[in-house]
Amino acid sequence: MAEKGWDNMILERFFPDIYVKSVYELPLEELKAKGIKGLVFDIDNTVAPFDIAEPENDLIELFLFLRKQGFRLCILSNNNKTRVRLFAKNLKTLAVHKAGKPGVKKLKHALEKLELSAENTAMVGDQIFTDMWCGHRAGLTCILTAPICKRDQLVTKVKRGLEKQVLKVYFKRNGK
Repeated sequence: MAEKGWDNMILERFFPDIYVKSVYELPLEELKAKGIKGLVFDIDNTVAPFDIAEPENDLIELFLFLRKQGFRLCILSNNNKTRVRLFAKNLKTLAVHKAGKPGVKKLKHALEKLELSAENTAMVGDQIFTDMWCGHRAGLTCILTAPICKRDQLVTKVKRGLEKQVLKVYFKRNGK
C-alpha cells in the first residue's frame, strides 16, 4: 500500500465522512448505528440561504422529526447573536453564535449544552474549511451538504473556488 503524501493528509482534514445533497437526506439509520445522538448544524447555506431570516416550515418540521427520532440538536454558526437566536427560536433548538469555526472552543461548548461527547455527535455543514475542519478537529463525524443556493456572503464566495478543487479530489477518490 502506498504511503500517503503530505498533500493527501492535509486534504483529508477537509473531507467529510458522509456527503449528502441536503439535510433532508441525512442517513439517520446509519448515524444511529454509529452511535450518533446529536447533530450540530451550520445555518447559512446548510439549512437556509444566508439572507433568509427565519426557517421555513419544512425545516421546522425536519427538526421536529429529528427530535422525535431521538437526536439532540444544536445550531452552531459564525453569524451574529441576533441572526442565530432569531433563526433558532422557531426551530426550538440550542444555538451558539459567533462560533469562530474552524476553531473548536464554541463547538465544545455546544457539546456541553447537548450533554454529548464528540464521538456521539455529527457536524452538518456546507463548507469544508469551516464546518468539516472544525468537526474533525473536535473529533465529530462530519456530514457535508451541498450549498442550498449560489448566493453567499463575500467571505464565503472567496473560499468556494478553492473548496471546489478540494472536493474534486474527494469525489474522485470516493467514486462520486
